[in-house]
Amino acid sequence: MTTAVALTPQFTALDRCDRCGAQAYVRVELLSGGELLFCAHHAREHADKLQAVASSIHDDSGRLTGTPKSATTEER
Repeated sequence: MTTAVALTPQFTALDRCDRCGAQAYVRVELLSGGELLFCAHHAREHADKLQAVASSIHDDSGRLTGTPKSATTEER
């Protein structure tokens, strides 16, 4: 038995917000077939409109709230 899994590509530092150029954390796949990338700020600002035109939304902005792996105990 073969199972295919569609994986959403991970965001990199090269993925930039289509609105302002900041690092992207949200990928919106459009019903029309294209895709848009947004920073967390602009994804929240336009969330209602994006949901109306999106076939899927991949939100990785939760990465922004964690403690950096290289943080020392005093920095946490």
